[in-house]
Amino acid sequence: MAEVKNLTLEEFRRMQLLQLGMVSELDRVCRANHINYSIFCGTLLGAVRHKGYIPWDDDADIAMLREDYEKFKKVADQLDPDICFFQDHDTDPEYRWGYGKLRRTGTTFVRAGQEHLKTKTGVFIDIFPMDDIPLSLPGQILQDFYCFCLRKILWSEVGRVSDTNAIRRGFYKLLSHIPKDFVYDRTKKMERKSQNTSPNRVRILLFPSIGKLYTKNSLRTLFGMEKNWFTDLTDYEFEGQTFRGTRDYDRILKYIYGNYMELPPEEEREPHAPVSYYEF
Repeated sequence: MAEVKNLTLEEFRRMQLLQLGMVSELDRVCRANHINYSIFCGTLLGAVRHKGYIPWDDDADIAMLREDYEKFKKVADQLDPDICFFQDHDTDPEYRWGYGKLRRTGTTFVRAGQEHLKTKTGVFIDIFPMDDIPLSLPGQILQDFYCFCLRKILWSEVGRVSDTNAIRRGFYKLLSHIPKDFVYDRTKKMERKSQNTSPNRVRILLFPSIGKLYTKNSLRTLFGMEKNWFTDLTDYEFEGQTFRGTRDYDRILKYIYGNYMELPPEEEREPHAPVSYYEF
């Protein structure tokens, strides 16, 4: 794995502002096409706690229910190509993640440990599709394990090179022989069951369950979030601009982070996307 590069404070802020331009462009296209989206996770927390970016946050997160996500994909060509472009496994054959990104045009941003991947790079924001989970708890547990296995198949192309454990590297090398389309064909079957009007809770299929990622939640709510968090929206100030987000910010942020207004210890205020090469 290549050496991790540390951005200067000025470079870090410039990266955040490049991302801000992409969120603004996404907001423009979504409002013009009546597509619901919500700023999500650290971006929503930043809006509530800081009126903008968490100072050490190195990306921006957007969430959409599956139907809205598919609508957005169909109009993504309305994004200003001088600003950004939409990327997922349908638009980039080398892409290996289960959610989409907007990439900033004319930039390079290579994640440490992913230098060997051939996918397009660039300063990015994540766009997470939220899919229905089963109504029954046993179904949710089985789906969570199934999604874990599928996610590891996608990650294997990274893990076979960058994992520091030789046994895991060997395991990922075996998994890397499974075509990534095997994963996408199976997630597509789950995606087709998702409807904005169904009573099911929702999750990002090929991402760890948010409900158990940062804090403890009850077993009943662990595997998915309330759907109305992504339909009942309001406007938030973020870096002097206005973006859409969950109206009930208190409940969703407590679900994700617990005591979200308490700042983490200084040693935990670190970016989560280490970079080995970048060019703005």
